[in-house]
Amino acid sequence: MNQTLLTAVQYYGAGAGVIAALVVSLDIGRRPTEWAFVLFVTSSIALIVWGFFQQDSEGIGWQNTVLLVINCAGVYRYLIRKKAPA
Repeated sequence: MNQTLLTAVQYYGAGAGVIAALVVSLDIGRRPTEWAFVLFVTSSIALIVWGFFQQDSEGIGWQNTVLLVINCAGVYRYLIRKKAPA
């Protein structure tokens, strides 16, 4: 894969993860949190791609594989289930 594209994917993944974490930590409402989890999913996918295509970065790929599962649970909880927890 092209090194420039890998660099772009890496920085997108890092930036998207930071923004999503900020939105979740601010606790500014259910709707922003829903979309922060979607952003977390895209961040994890980007970092999985980067981790497995960049030499010596498989650890980040595996970490984000696990985080992708966790983030998908957040998407399910906030976007698909549609009911607020008791």
